[in-house]
Amino acid sequence: MFKYRPICFIISLLLIALSAAMLLPALADGLAGNPDWLVFLVSAGVTLAIGGMLALQSIGGDIELNLREAFLLTTAAWVALSAFAALPFVFSTLGIDYTDAFFEAISGLTTTGSTVLVGLDTMPPGLLLWRALLQWMGGIGIIVMAVAILPFLRVGGMQLFQTESSDRSDKILPRPGQIASAILSVYIALTVACAVLYAAFGMTGFDALAHAMTTLATGGYSTKDGSISYFNSPGIEWVGTVFMIAGALPFVLYVRAIQGRVWMFWGDSQVRVFLTSLLIIVGLLTLWLWSVGLYDPATALRLAAFNVVSIVTTTGYASADYGAWGGFAVMMILIVTFLGGCSGSTSGAIKIFRFQVLAVILRWQLNRLFSPNGVFPRRYNGRPLADDAQLSVVAFFALFVTTFGVVAILLGAVGLDFISAVSGAATALANVGPGLGSEIGPSGNFANLPDIGKWILSAAMLLGRLELFTVYVLFLPQFWRG
Repeated sequence: MFKYRPICFIISLLLIALSAAMLLPALADGLAGNPDWLVFLVSAGVTLAIGGMLALQSIGGDIELNLREAFLLTTAAWVALSAFAALPFVFSTLGIDYTDAFFEAISGLTTTGSTVLVGLDTMPPGLLLWRALLQWMGGIGIIVMAVAILPFLRVGGMQLFQTESSDRSDKILPRPGQIASAILSVYIALTVACAVLYAAFGMTGFDALAHAMTTLATGGYSTKDGSISYFNSPGIEWVGTVFMIAGALPFVLYVRAIQGRVWMFWGDSQVRVFLTSLLIIVGLLTLWLWSVGLYDPATALRLAAFNVVSIVTTTGYASADYGAWGGFAVMMILIVTFLGGCSGSTSGAIKIFRFQVLAVILRWQLNRLFSPNGVFPRRYNGRPLADDAQLSVVAFFALFVTTFGVVAILLGAVGLDFISAVSGAATALANVGPGLGSEIGPSGNFANLPDIGKWILSAAMLLGRLELFTVYVLFLPQFWRG
């Protein structure tokens, strides 16, 4: 039997926290003299009322969760938060319906960064701050989920990190609460540092804070329709490049660095492969942009570095219309959309560690072909690679490719052209943001898509953010039995 009381109680606490967060954009609008402050107060009131009633109905009793309840809670929490986070967009003067509002909210909380809104340059500060807050809160939620929940659920190979977080000899801090607190402190410190540097290179204080929140969250929501290219500042682009990379690294390693173990950054194989991959991809694209005469070497390096890092880390900022860089560049960007950053970071997509595990499995299989009696140990990050983790990673790849194909076909069926359907499926499932093509590319947005297309993409964003299996398991009949 399911214990729904603890699930409802935890969701109620999250809704109450969400209602409190709505007071910040209300304050921003109030200080700016914008009447939309009332929109956020009403939204906060509705969210608080529902969260409060849910808490009263579910308070008391044991709040410990078993495996099935943890699966249900994870998906239900993200859906519930997105549903209520959409209220300020619905009640505002934007004139959008609930479909668009939900799309914007779930894109924010999953740190995808796809948007249906235009006119950001003149939008009230409260709504701009709310978009940034959604991504910032989603980012820290994703980190906590990757460190504390997904290894326990053992989906997609995340159990590889369970030993690391449970082994008494390797704990970074004695208690899970202390770990979460330390990670949050690092997250805040990096956000502040990013905001200071953005302001130093010419952003206003408000723009610097909003962009810092979405940079560390690798979300990509901007306060300008032109994204980062609006500011036309090489310094801002290099700051963004550095902090997008910072957001895509495992946050537990920052805590270890503070404890004096800085060497563990390069000692982590994820980090080494991630940074090496970035260097190679940026180098290839820089050579392409220079060789075809689009830019001089310095500009080619800056644009390649910023936009490649933005796509690989699944941030989704754009400093140029890379869809116009030619076939080689477009194909490369489409491929690296699936790459992602490190586990335990704010980035999405497949993630580096799964490619590493897949490479180990392929190398082992090739060795077995020419030497059937040989012994070839399979290791990841210096540790033996368990059979169940290998199977989980292979299954994740298979399910990811299948889901990508189904989403692309569905988008094509509702009227999107081939490039838009394929890139839209890729960018939603990988939580990147902009796709390719004139409509949903870096110079466009998702506003003109049919409503059914937006719901399909919303579902894909959730699937990608929650590592696929966490959601799919809810559709098994046997999950609900017993």
